[in-house]
Parts: sequence; C-alpha cells; structure tokens
Amino acid sequence: MAEPDTARFLADLHALRQIGQFKTGVHRPTYTPQDMESRRWLMERMREVGLEPEMDGLGNVLGKHPGAGPKLLVGSHIETQNEAGWLDGALGVVAGLALARAGMAVDVVAFADEEAHYGSFLGSRSMVGEVTEAEIDAARHNMDGKPLRQALREAGLEGLPRMRLDPARYKGFLELHIEQGTQLEQAGLRSGVVTGIFGIRYFKITAVGQQDHTGGTTMAERKDANVAAMRVLAMIDEQFPMHVGERTVWTCGRVVLEPNAPHIIAGRAELIFQFRDLSEAVLDRLETLLTRIVQEVDRRDRCALSLERLGRSAPAIADPALHGALCEAATRHANGQWQPMPSGAIHDAQHVAKIMPMAMLFTPSIGGISHHWAEDTKEEDLVLSLRILADAAEKALAS
Repeated sequence: MAEPDTARFLADLHALRQIGQFKTGVHRPTYTPQDMESRRWLMERMREVGLEPEMDGLGNVLGKHPGAGPKLLVGSHIETQNEAGWLDGALGVVAGLALARAGMAVDVVAFADEEAHYGSFLGSRSMVGEVTEAEIDAARHNMDGKPLRQALREAGLEGLPRMRLDPARYKGFLELHIEQGTQLEQAGLRSGVVTGIFGIRYFKITAVGQQDHTGGTTMAERKDANVAAMRVLAMIDEQFPMHVGERTVWTCGRVVLEPNAPHIIAGRAELIFQFRDLSEAVLDRLETLLTRIVQEVDRRDRCALSLERLGRSAPAIADPALHGALCEAATRHANGQWQPMPSGAIHDAQHVAKIMPMAMLFTPSIGGISHHWAEDTKEEDLVLSLRILADAAEKALAS
C-alpha cells in the first residue's frame, strides 16, 4: 500500500496559505495577483512530483501523470472568497499532490473560480464543455462589475486555449474537502463520506406596489411591496417544513426594497430565494409549493407578484464503486469515527460528475466555520483524511 508523505502534505498546505495570507486565513480572489501566484506555485509543485502541468485560458491548472493506462483525477480549487479560509478548496488540490508524490497514477486539477467571483463554476463547467465564448464575453465580477475578459487579460491568460477533460482517460474524480458545517464535529466524528451533492433551485420573487408617503397614505389605500414580500416569506416558513426531505435547506439570502427609505412606502420588493436537497422529487415538490404560495399572495394582496426561476443544478450522486472504496478506507482508518452524509454545499465535483464517476470525502470544520479567515481543521484530521483518500484511490486504480 502506498503511504503518502503526511509531513510534506501539511508543509505544502501551510506554504500555500502564505500566498495572500490574511490573519489566520487567506485573501486570494479569482485572477488577483495572489491567485495567479498560487497557480504558478502549484505548477512548480506539480513538476516536483513528476506531473506535467498546464494552465488554460480560464486559469484552470491540470497536472498530468506521464505514464500509460487509466488515471484518477483528484483536486478542487485554490482561489478563495474575500478574507476567507486556508483549507476551502486548497485541501483537495494539495491532497492530490500528495497522492502523486506517493507514486499513484493521478492527474491533479485546480479548477478556476469555483468561488463564483465571475460566474457559476466557470472552471469546472468549462472543462466539461459547458461554457461558451458568449458566456465569457458577458461575465462580470459579482461586486465591481469588471468584465471577465479584462480580468483574464490582466492575469496574462488572454488568448490561451481552454482545456477539456477526456473522460476516457479517467476511472473517476475524487475531491477531498472540509465539511463547512458542524455535523461531524457535533457527532464527535472525524470523517464523512459524501453520498451526493445537493441540487439547488433559486428564484427571484418580485412584488410591485405603489411608492407613496408613509404619513399621508391611509392603511386602506396602501400597496406596500415590502409587506407583500414578507407575506410570501411567512407562508414559506409555515408551509415548507411540511413538504421537505430530511436534510432540505432553504434561504432568502437577498432582499432589495425600492426606494428603501424610512419615510417612503416601498413600491417594489425583490427576494432571492433558494432551496437545496439531494432528491429531484423533493425539489420538484417544493418548486410547485413555492409557485402556489406566490400565486396565493398575488391573489389576496393589492400588490402584483411574480416568480422567476434564476437557475438550477441537479443533484449529483456519488459513484457506488468510488463511494464504497472511501467507505472501506474510512472504516479501516477512522476506527468507527465516520459517517455517510450528503453535501449541502456545491462543489466542482458536481459538474465533473456529468462526464465521469465522482466521489467526495469530508473532514471536520472546527465550529463549522468556512468562508471566513477563522476556518480551521485539526492537523490530525487532515492527515487522517489524506490516508483515507490514498487508500481509496489505490483501490480504485487497482480495480
């Protein structure tokens, strides 16, 4: 059995966290100088372990094993949210390096912009053939509006071709990731084998009323868009729990009022609402329920309401063979301190699963904290996760 160099694995993780260091975390947003420095650092490490690295026109980095025969693809991403954690994404990429260093037939990948600064999983979707040139032309930074084309030019990526993954080359894809939640920690467990990645549906709910004076307009005359929008949320809160699955989650993450002034009745309200589950049947049921709720408030209220679906991603179920290999390895190394579990967060693996078998492994997040510089995991749990991953990868390559 190949034994990964756990000391070098930890050393690489700590070296990578120095690039864009912010407090105990990192600030390495997509296509910033810090992000591009980290990609160049990664390519050097790939060469050191015998891989042949290449970076494409979106910043995806792929290190290919030079030997013959089928490979495993292993990786994640290395850019970060603003002022965020040192392990989110980086753990999976550095784990891939460790497997390559141990002599395994793996390609290592760092997908670009998993954190969606310029779009939704641009890197992994591009590598499975889903991103068009028109989408790249239209993409803008989610905060400052900078065009993606400009960012690529400034990062030195303009004109480089985009890579496509060849599913015939691979037995599958493995991604090691921090949990970004509290289930493992609260259960006193040290590892989680992912059963699948939640599908997501997200919507814009709009209420249009009449902007007016808060003092001069009687209650009988008012068409308050804010009140109508809050009625929708109240009905969701009341009715969703009766129709959800065991691990369904839902969130209204954005509320926009116009004109959003203290002495003016809101003439327009906009909600961005999403729900997630591992079952398409549950997602269908909740979309039907949400449609009925919006229609009912529209029928009863003096404001006009509408519902627009902004996007969806299908659940991705872990490949049975790869999942089984991870379960066996977790049983061997974690001494009963592991569990199967779904991923509520979405990952690059969800898109790679469209063209090849996929499985994921979670390691605990201290306090469940992620997307924040305080994100952390015990080093002994990091080492354990690498050993489980290596064991499972070896079995998958031998099968």
